[in-house]
Amino acid sequence: MLFILVLLCAYFSVATLTETYPEGADAAEAIAARLADTLTGPVVAAAGDTEADAAFTQRLARLLEQRDLEVIVAAGSPRDVRAVFETLLAEGKTPARIFTTSEAHATIARIQGSLPGLEEVPLVAPPSHTWPTFLKTDNLLNVANQIAVMAIVAAGMTMVIITGGIDLSVGSLIALSTVVTAWLVRRNGGVDASTATLMAAALGGIAVCASFGSFSGLMITRFELPPFIATLAIMLVARGFAYILSEGRPIYEFPERFTWLGRGSIGLGIPAAVALMLVIYALAWVLMSKTRLGRHIYAVGGNPESARLSGIPNRRVLMFVYTATGALAGLGGIVMASQLKGGAGTYAPMYELYIVAAAVVGGTSLSGGEGRIPGTLIGAFIIAVIQNGMNLTNVESYTQNVVLGFVILGAVLLDRLKKRGFVRRWLRRAQHP
Repeated sequence: MLFILVLLCAYFSVATLTETYPEGADAAEAIAARLADTLTGPVVAAAGDTEADAAFTQRLARLLEQRDLEVIVAAGSPRDVRAVFETLLAEGKTPARIFTTSEAHATIARIQGSLPGLEEVPLVAPPSHTWPTFLKTDNLLNVANQIAVMAIVAAGMTMVIITGGIDLSVGSLIALSTVVTAWLVRRNGGVDASTATLMAAALGGIAVCASFGSFSGLMITRFELPPFIATLAIMLVARGFAYILSEGRPIYEFPERFTWLGRGSIGLGIPAAVALMLVIYALAWVLMSKTRLGRHIYAVGGNPESARLSGIPNRRVLMFVYTATGALAGLGGIVMASQLKGGAGTYAPMYELYIVAAAVVGGTSLSGGEGRIPGTLIGAFIIAVIQNGMNLTNVESYTQNVVLGFVILGAVLLDRLKKRGFVRRWLRRAQHP
């Protein structure tokens, strides 16, 4: 699966090769690196009013001032930029160069052409270079951030599938978590809620979802309902509760700082949601590979009767995995509520299928007893890369569903062929024709 992920990244890197212009501080660095040391006279750093434009003008001004050049910043709306140029001309100053970004180049050129005295001044933009859109830092971080919710819940789903079960309720539990959290925040201060209130509301959302997971586990262990039926019922119940609690309307009464978990970063540009996802996977990997409970989970999925005869408490193990998956769905809902700054019963549609697909594509066997936590993370990235790559190459949404369907089908088919020994026999024949 890791090899397939690398191949997908390589393919979409080639497929999205485009002429790219640097932005923000990178654009300033590119311009400064190409300037001759003999440049004299005042120069203008002109740009728009975005954050990238501000980073461009600030960085370029610092770089040029280090060369003892007088730098005049003209940034903001076209009217603001024009006013700076008019003031400069009224003072009898003609800039030696006007530096701008590729995005603002056309606008600055029109302003320049409409002002007598500036027509002959060179307008300089950063040079372009060829680079894959897929491999841009912003896009890669966006891919990782987008799968955070799905991947967090998929860690729990992996444990459920390893035991031979399935949990179809996780998508509804994600939505329920967003609604419970938003409802609690609204009832306790709304946009003026304290940090303690936000944390308590988030814990409330997780606890509610964990209780639903425990109820699913109870139905499966005590009343021996098939996991498919038990969790299908909980899927409908949880989604219904989400609509009832929210009265069928989204709840958006969150303080601005609540969005840090879903939209903020912890440093070096790493999204907070991605950092949380990695922590969850590290803990899940330790649990499944280094603890007795992890070995029990594999044993229950491999052969429940043998596990029971060996003294393993099958029911407790199943209760744990369904409760843990419900809690992780609640945590995923907190991340989603932070990303969207709200809660609604409509959130996370079809997520249960994508979450199951991430586990299966990552090598977890639907027959139980086999699977790896790192494989699930790779599976989640495979699905995200396919979706992102198809979006970048302008593949329509209907075709995307077809492709993802075949990817899931291929992963399950490969698992079945492995179970029947087909892959082993094929490799033996390839080695000894």
